[in-house]
Parts: sequence; C-alpha cells; structure tokens
Amino acid sequence: MSKFWSPFVKNLVPYVPGEQPKLTRLVKLNTNENPYGPSPKALAAMQTELNDNLRLYPDPNSDLLKSAVARYYGVQANQVFLGNGSDEVLAHIFHGLLQHDQPLLFPDISYSFYPVYCGLYGIQFDAVPLDEQFRIDPADYAKPNGGIIFPNPNAPTGCLLALEAVEQILKANPDSVVVVDEAYIDFGGETAIGLVDRYPNLLVTQTLSKSRSLAGLRVGLAVGHPDLIEALERIKNSFNSYPLDRLANVGGAAAFDDREYFDKTCRLVIEHREWVVAQLQAKGFEVLPSAANFIFARHPGHDAAVLAAKLREQGVIVRHFKQERIAQFLRISIGTPEQNQALIDALGEL
Repeated sequence: MSKFWSPFVKNLVPYVPGEQPKLTRLVKLNTNENPYGPSPKALAAMQTELNDNLRLYPDPNSDLLKSAVARYYGVQANQVFLGNGSDEVLAHIFHGLLQHDQPLLFPDISYSFYPVYCGLYGIQFDAVPLDEQFRIDPADYAKPNGGIIFPNPNAPTGCLLALEAVEQILKANPDSVVVVDEAYIDFGGETAIGLVDRYPNLLVTQTLSKSRSLAGLRVGLAVGHPDLIEALERIKNSFNSYPLDRLANVGGAAAFDDREYFDKTCRLVIEHREWVVAQLQAKGFEVLPSAANFIFARHPGHDAAVLAAKLREQGVIVRHFKQERIAQFLRISIGTPEQNQALIDALGEL
C-alpha cells in the first residue's frame, strides 16, 4: 500500500471487467460484445473524419450526436447527456444525483459497478433481493430511499422488467431519482425513454457498445428532464469538458441514423439467442428468460466453475460469477452462428 495514496483509496474495491484474452483463436463469449460489426455508415463517417482536423478539439457539447439521439427518441436535445461510455455517464449520475442521506436502492444481483461507485462517492446503499425467479419486484422499492437504479434487462440475469412495472416504481417514488440502465434494451425490451416527459424523476441511460457494436468507441448517453441533464453537465464540465472525440461524435451520429442496419443486426442476435437457448435446454440446462444479447444458465448436474474451466480448455470463454446466489450460473454472450455452434459442440464434448 503506497504511502502516497489518499486515505479513502485503500478501502476501494474496483470493478473487475470481463477478461479480454490476447489469444485470437478463442471463442470469446464473456463480455457481451456484439457479434456483428458497426454500421458501415458509421465506419465511413469516422474514416472521413480522419483528417487534419484531429489537431482541433472536438465540439464540447457534441451537438451533432445529441441531435441524432434526440431525433431517434423524439426528445429535445437538452434532454440528452453524453459521456465517454455509459460507465462515465453512470459515474456522473452517482456523483451528481444519488448522493443523499437515505440509502440508494438497487438489486442484490445486478451490475457490479453500482457498489463500486457507492464506495467511490461515499453513498450508502441497500441491495434489494431479487425474487426466487431472479426478477425485480417493484413493490420492494416502495420504501424510503435516496434514489433507485437498476438495469433493464437486468445484468447478469438478462430478465426484463415490463414498462408497466417500471412505471409502478416511478409512481411510488416521486421524490427520488429513478435511473433505468438500458444497456441491453434493444434485444427484446421497450425503452423507458417514452416516459421521461411524464416523470421528471426518471433518467434513462444507454450505450452504443452493445446493440450498435461500438464498444471500442466508448459512447454512453442519458435521457431525462432538462433539470437532471443540467446537473450532469455541471459534473462533466467540472471533470472532463471534452469527453467525446471527433470520431465518436460523427460515428455515433451515423450509427443512430442508420436504423435499417441497427434493426437487422438486433433481429439476428435475438434469433441466435433463441437458438442457443433451445440447444442448452435440450442438454438439460435451466436458462432464465433473456431480453439481452446474453443468456444466464445453469445445469443441475454440473458445477458452473468447473464447466467454465472445461469450456476454456475447449477454446470457449464464458463468464462465471462467484456471488453466492448465482455461483452455479454461467453468463454466455450470443455470438455469430459459428461461435454459438462452437459453444454447443464444446458442451457436447463435456
């Protein structure tokens, strides 16, 4: 432990991302990356932007991308916030909107960055247990709190909370900010962005890393009431006033405008997910209902950690969590048909 650290650093427990192996021959189904590449129009826009203008700072307000997001969702540009990946957006949300005297509420099985942010910003929290089917019960969030955040679909379970249930949580908490983290919403759910004009306490976050295949570009966003957005802008401009570079702005805008490619690739991922689910169920796996680009599965006859290790020996990487309630589950990203077949073949070998 360095004597030069600030005092609070020694107590931080950082987030651990999924492994990014250096070997190229592995079938990588552990980080929920989209098996299909970005929109060709997005790639073309970024290639055009590779010019002498890179010596100039980007637009600090990212007006081009904000306008594209606002057009896509039918909101105003002042209802859109942009950041360097949704994790940065979430960090600003925790810092600027969720630091209160009452505890923050989120599911006990959820995105593991949430407790990390609580540690970073000194936020008390209450991890609310999912029910026996690993679902969020809106009634559990009708209690005193300093804010609520949950992924929808949830991660790592993939389970979707219906829009009516999201609205139930909003109605029960008019004096708290409710953050719906929609990293995976495009693979089977309906976004809550349509509710932001009716609920000034609602903030919806999304990412271009999953359904728009731009994980390497690092673009995240939030949509909500202008008052919430202004708080995030104040944090951003006190932290990093140029979060999105020139390539991210033009590439992200082109990706939002290319609806045809977006719809096509989302449909393919959904079709492949249902095929993988059927194959796993035929092998005796229990698979939770998923609306994401991954599935959460366990086998009654095989230990999950052992299965993950043996799959790796076969050249297939999946994600295993050691958390008590889910220690027997594997999270498996949906890949290309060839990658999915390699997974099923490897399981057949085992």
